[in-house]
Amino acid sequence: MDDRIRKKSCFLEHATLSPLAAFSDESRGRLKPEPECPVRTAFQRDRDRIIHCNSFRRLKHKTQVFLSPEGDHYRTRLTHTLEVAQIARTIARGLDLNEDLAEAISLGHDLGHTPFGHAGERALDAVCSTGFHHYRQSLRVVDVLEKDGEGLNLTYEVRNGIVCHTKGTEASTLEGRVVRLADRIAYINHDIDDAVRAGVMRESDIPVRIRETLGQTKSARINHLVLSAIENSKETIALGSLDNSLFEELHDFMFRHVYTNPVCKSEESKAIDMIQWLFGFYMEKPENLPEGYRKIMERDGKERAVCDFVAGMSDRYAVKTFESYFVPQSWMD
Repeated sequence: MDDRIRKKSCFLEHATLSPLAAFSDESRGRLKPEPECPVRTAFQRDRDRIIHCNSFRRLKHKTQVFLSPEGDHYRTRLTHTLEVAQIARTIARGLDLNEDLAEAISLGHDLGHTPFGHAGERALDAVCSTGFHHYRQSLRVVDVLEKDGEGLNLTYEVRNGIVCHTKGTEASTLEGRVVRLADRIAYINHDIDDAVRAGVMRESDIPVRIRETLGQTKSARINHLVLSAIENSKETIALGSLDNSLFEELHDFMFRHVYTNPVCKSEESKAIDMIQWLFGFYMEKPENLPEGYRKIMERDGKERAVCDFVAGMSDRYAVKTFESYFVPQSWMD
């Protein structure tokens, strides 16, 4: 099959996108060169590789904020990822940036997250000698762990956006910087929604000055912040001055009332202990690691392999594995 379809897509990118956008046919390339797809652009191909990988599917059983919530409507790491992708695409579209790149980065940004959310991340960070950060692990997932150790061989632009989606160095593309903002817009607003559902807070608890400007509901706030980003971003991605100030104030409010709330965090110590016990168990008995991780141990060392395996667990798989090793079988009958 010839490559007319892909070339048409690339032509349309150059014809319709901003000169500041990242163009798929000008990518800095992949870790391992490979032939182009005749139909999909490089960034479209990266998006598809992420959607079809094992780590992406496991996100549906990984905690966002509330550990083991009762109810079907609380966010998981997967639903968070999808919300980030939609917000990022909308901002990218409004700025004439590359939506495919923004979507690919969004879908891959949390692939390295641990079970039990940031509690699991802190647990591994405390016991791994080199530390643990989910954004670095996300890059390791796509570069090393997926496809039985071959990795997904993504483009530089997607890989860079994944590892730079949180604090620290900004992504090299505007699309990557859009994802960083979209991530914050998504999680702060959907965490409010989940906290209200859990009875931890009410919408009316949000300071009036924030609600009057950013919006009285989740949808209104997201829409306001997306429009603010589109209206105020040029060569960098930014909210309007007042919006940014109030958004930071909203984050501080959430930190005080939700992220450190005893009701939300009541089970965190148990989750941290569970993750660290599992880590210790596999460090002492690495022969119990799956075969693929034993191969990683031979190449990258025992600690790295154990960290990779525990970090990749879903919440329920971590619980099931913990019970199989540490809880007497008769107690589970």
